[in-house]
Amino acid sequence: MSFKIHVSGAAKAAVDAVVPTLVTDMVASGITAQDPALWGPDAEEESAKRLGWTEATTVSRPLVAQIEALRAELNEAGVEHIVLAGMGGSSLAPEVITRTLGGNLTVLDSTAPGQVLAALADRLEASALVVSSKSGSTVETDSQRRAYEKAFTDAGIDPRGRIIVVTDPGSPLDASAREAGYRVFNADPNVGGRYSALTAFGLVPSGLAGVDVGALLDEADSVAVELSIDDKHNPGLILGAAIAGTSPLRDKLAIVADGTHIIGFADWAEQLLAESTGKQGTGLLPVVVDTLAPELSGDYPDVQVVRLVDDASQLHLFPRNRHEGEILVSGTLGAQILVWEYATVVAGRILGINPFDQPDVESAKIASRGLLDARPEPTAPLFSENGIEVRGDAKVLGQATTVKQAIDALLAQLDDNGYLAVQAYVDRVALPQLEGVRGMLAGVAGRPVTFGWGPRFLHSTGQFHKGGPASGVFLQITQDSPIDLEVPGRPFTFGQLIQAQAQGDASVLADAGRPVLTLHLTDPENNIVSLFEAIN
Repeated sequence: MSFKIHVSGAAKAAVDAVVPTLVTDMVASGITAQDPALWGPDAEEESAKRLGWTEATTVSRPLVAQIEALRAELNEAGVEHIVLAGMGGSSLAPEVITRTLGGNLTVLDSTAPGQVLAALADRLEASALVVSSKSGSTVETDSQRRAYEKAFTDAGIDPRGRIIVVTDPGSPLDASAREAGYRVFNADPNVGGRYSALTAFGLVPSGLAGVDVGALLDEADSVAVELSIDDKHNPGLILGAAIAGTSPLRDKLAIVADGTHIIGFADWAEQLLAESTGKQGTGLLPVVVDTLAPELSGDYPDVQVVRLVDDASQLHLFPRNRHEGEILVSGTLGAQILVWEYATVVAGRILGINPFDQPDVESAKIASRGLLDARPEPTAPLFSENGIEVRGDAKVLGQATTVKQAIDALLAQLDDNGYLAVQAYVDRVALPQLEGVRGMLAGVAGRPVTFGWGPRFLHSTGQFHKGGPASGVFLQITQDSPIDLEVPGRPFTFGQLIQAQAQGDASVLADAGRPVLTLHLTDPENNIVSLFEAIN
């Protein structure tokens, strides 16, 4: 079984209506031939340098032996633990690959000082760091690399034997890494970060962590020919039409993992879809949910359920178990990755947008850099309750004097097409239970709710929040860090960096007219209990 898909209801109607046109227009073969004209003249320049992922299963083959040789070399040197410093697609792809296929990988995609310190304290003597960045200018990745360089040096370990860099050829990081004596893997520059799962960005950290990446490429190869053919059975065309061709558009995709063999895939698909389609006031918002989520009830006319199952062709005995109206998909991890990449760019064509740019991501980065340079004091809270400081626009919060009233005031801004985005700029290693607020808030709000760990989501759903439909309201959760950490060679700490990222994003959202409420936890462990009580 490489990939199977079953559609019904509005999704099937979309497939029946849209796929014949996609076949006639030779979209599948055009994608495979890397035709940049498929998304219109305005997208042509960007598309011309972003379609290399279509041949990744071939181009990446020589990497397999190189990765295996380096893994053996590292093992011989006593390295048995790989840490990945990367953001967005550079971290989410290796995360799903190693969680599904096995591998000893720690993904460090945060600037929360506690999370960085926890990674540094975990088997440093037996660890190697993979630094993944197309340009090397990503502030999170640069800061993480600096922290590890210092930690290795302080421990008497030569960083040159423990740091591996994945970047585009000719990038500033490529030059500086080679000058420093680090091992460098160059990725295909004609692939954007979110489409890079089957390139060096996905394969190097996963392979060094113990995954058989050759087998992963084989899985993707098993559907490559099928995806290239202009035929109504092409799974990429079917999935793309099912998610983007409903009329009216069901622009919220509730992605639920109901199978057992692929772990964390919905998080990877979330960044692929949201960053690719969320622009020009349109887009598809993935909502990652569990099997008991309110969004699966069928009472949301703008929600299309996508269920990841073990076998999409299996028909259940009882009608209530047939998931009528849902999109069911199944397949091996490599096949799923390639099919979803095709489906995403097909969705871009259907929606009339460029699936390869991210025009609104830079705004939050600029705001964060400005705050880091100026380093103003945080705005005074409007009020505090049980150690939770409440910040936001008084016009949004109205007469609220409690956390519950503040949350209710934010939810009152939701319209019938709206969604709530929870953005948790906290240490997710220390506070994983915070993710539980998603389901609770979905029940209270009666609307779809997304949850993102900051600053990681800035490199994925952050594009949709600012460039997609102006229908979101935003709940930021920040924290006091009990201990901070200097960023070596920089005039700021990790604590100051994550604070600036949260404040910068909030300001950009507010300037765009998006309602934002910030809840700051001064005593995180105890405040979470109070927060849960306020929501309930």
